[in-house]
Amino acid sequence: MLLNGNHAAAYGVKLARPKVVPVYPITPQTPILEKISEFQARGEMEVDIMTMESEHSAMAACITASLAGVRVFTATASQGLMLMHEMLHYASGAQAPIVMCNVNRTIGSPWGFWPDQTDSLAQRDTGWIQYYCENPQESLDTVLQAFRVAEKVLLPAMVIHEAFYVSHALEVVEVPDREVADRYLPPFDPPHRLDPEIGESWGNVVNQDMFYRHRKTLGRSMDQALEAAIEADSLWQELTGRGYGVIEEYRCRDAELLIVTMGCMAGTAREAVDQLREAGVPVGLLKVKLFRPFPVDQVRRALKGVPGVVVLDRNFAPGTGGFLHQELKAALYGLEGGPAVHGCLAGVGGTNVSPTKIAALAREAMGGKPSVFPVWKG
Repeated sequence: MLLNGNHAAAYGVKLARPKVVPVYPITPQTPILEKISEFQARGEMEVDIMTMESEHSAMAACITASLAGVRVFTATASQGLMLMHEMLHYASGAQAPIVMCNVNRTIGSPWGFWPDQTDSLAQRDTGWIQYYCENPQESLDTVLQAFRVAEKVLLPAMVIHEAFYVSHALEVVEVPDREVADRYLPPFDPPHRLDPEIGESWGNVVNQDMFYRHRKTLGRSMDQALEAAIEADSLWQELTGRGYGVIEEYRCRDAELLIVTMGCMAGTAREAVDQLREAGVPVGLLKVKLFRPFPVDQVRRALKGVPGVVVLDRNFAPGTGGFLHQELKAALYGLEGGPAVHGCLAGVGGTNVSPTKIAALAREAMGGKPSVFPVWKG
């Protein structure tokens, strides 16, 4: 089918069979929820769509529905995700395996509607699993993978793609058969739920020791999410022939420099790598798909022995620079034979970064000293 990224994600949701979808529209996420509404209206989905008064309320409804024992989905973007922030912590603390699509968009101020990953990356410490997708096909497939992982480790998960470059760009997408999806994703059967017959509750005030134990459990679940994500991706590849890994290594053998990025910029970087290889320049690409939990061991193995790395961040944290640049440096700390790391703030605010520009940044990094802080490369 010819689908844009938002509609592809909606098809993934349809295949996942959620029972409750609380919604609040915000550009450029709205087409996801519109398509789900169409599926419901045509009788293709048995789902309760709850129209809420805000994104904060939408996430509150997601949490209560998930704790009641049903599969839940929602979607948001930008300022909507900011408004949800309080409830994101509550969702992970309650170990509610909600899946949410976030369409990366600039956050104010000033006001804008363009692709920028700062909105989701600003939520990196809320206890949510985070997947970054390159194209519509990956978004559809990752929705199903996210449900499988979230429900196995009992943590909420975000499936993230960028505004317009992915959300509204049409590509050919293979939509799996219902039978394949059902084989892959079993019915949701949580070990704990709010049920008078079980006698469990949630939300009471706790003492210090109880809170400590809950946070320790949350941490253990996040530690288990990496292995669960690898397993889920491997099974999906067996069923469909498509697998993404938690990282992707492209033309990395014998590379003297690796470009590291995530999201749709990985596709552009792949073109730049091909251009550089044709010119005899030994450059490769490392695409990070799973950002939370961060795949430290996989990244260290991929970068060991590589002389240099240039990180391209379509995001900005004032005072520290690019999120991925900082995560990568932390992951590589103490690695014997680790690379020199260059950081570039490229594509912030949705500015276009062409393959030619990326190739030029790679050549510049190969000839220069590593940057202490990311540098602006518009």
